Amino acid sequence: MLVRIRSILFLAVIVLSFSVAARAQDPFKDKTLTFIVGYTPGGTYDQYTRLMARHIGKYLPGNPTRIVENMPGAGGIIAANHLYNRAKPDGLTVAAWASPLILQHVMGNDALKLDGRKVGWVGIPGPYDTACHFGSQSGIKTMDDWINAKRPMKIASIGPGTSLSDVPKLLKAALNLPLEMVEGYKGGAEARIAVESGEVDGLCASWQATKVTWRSQMETGKIHVVLQATLKSHPDLKKVPLAINYAKTEEAKTLLRVADNVHVYQFPFSVAPGTPPERLRALQQAFVKTFRDRELVAEADKSQLEVEPIDGPTTAKTFAGLYDLNPALVAKLKDILIPKR
Repeated sequence: MLVRIRSILFLAVIVLSFSVAARAQDPFKDKTLTFIVGYTPGGTYDQYTRLMARHIGKYLPGNPTRIVENMPGAGGIIAANHLYNRAKPDGLTVAAWASPLILQHVMGNDALKLDGRKVGWVGIPGPYDTACHFGSQSGIKTMDDWINAKRPMKIASIGPGTSLSDVPKLLKAALNLPLEMVEGYKGGAEARIAVESGEVDGLCASWQATKVTWRSQMETGKIHVVLQATLKSHPDLKKVPLAINYAKTEEAKTLLRVADNVHVYQFPFSVAPGTPPERLRALQQAFVKTFRDRELVAEADKSQLEVEPIDGPTTAKTFAGLYDLNPALVAKLKDILIPKR
């Protein structure tokens, strides 16, 4: 009898061990994976997030349910602070907020309640090449038109810590361009509408986004692309000049290099600090596989979204490097980019 009891207990231990092992192998089973987008629906970040949410389940152990929530406000700061301070470090909340917010933290913007070195970086889905566009009502069709404009051009922006704000400010400081920032739009979609309506003159935004949303307007001459803020020309924009070619001093060139280095890695996905390493690795691996998935790539092609994934460890190393910037350069950037009170 005693032998039989021992055998039953032994079998129970084995079954329990297998059960625990199975749960460890399927950490997302019967769970809900929530994606938080720090901007309004319809923008590039929102499109990438919804695309990923549709496909990542097949590459995560347990194939969790996926939902997408938009949490716009303060240029993505609300979502970033939420992830860092309120989201559980269980890998079940993945947030999408603009990477330039990390530079804002480096510069001492106290609105950012986070540390980019402690965030768990999942990866970046594709490139972000900033180009400056103008509505036809502005009268700006070429870079010469902008340089010689008789009034500051009103440029739409979401707010500090986004490319729509930071890049134009760096362009103004580096090239002495006549421009005036109009901040406070909740997302890229609203900023584009402001240009179309004539509420503002232009917008410096992702070419990957505008070439899709403004295709017909550019073909009919309602929108003109006049400048690339990147260091290398995009294949679509060979006739559009690079900002670096207008830089007259080494300081100006340095500012434009920062604009490129920080903002080309625009669309990172992240999890809360303290997320178990094995959960983070599972998400990082699934992320890369997802953005190489044939069905996702085909869907992205139809939407004209460029897909070129950057893995989580590379993303983490890139952002950690921002904390090593020269203090004098950080002070200069702070003077340009952080709002005066």
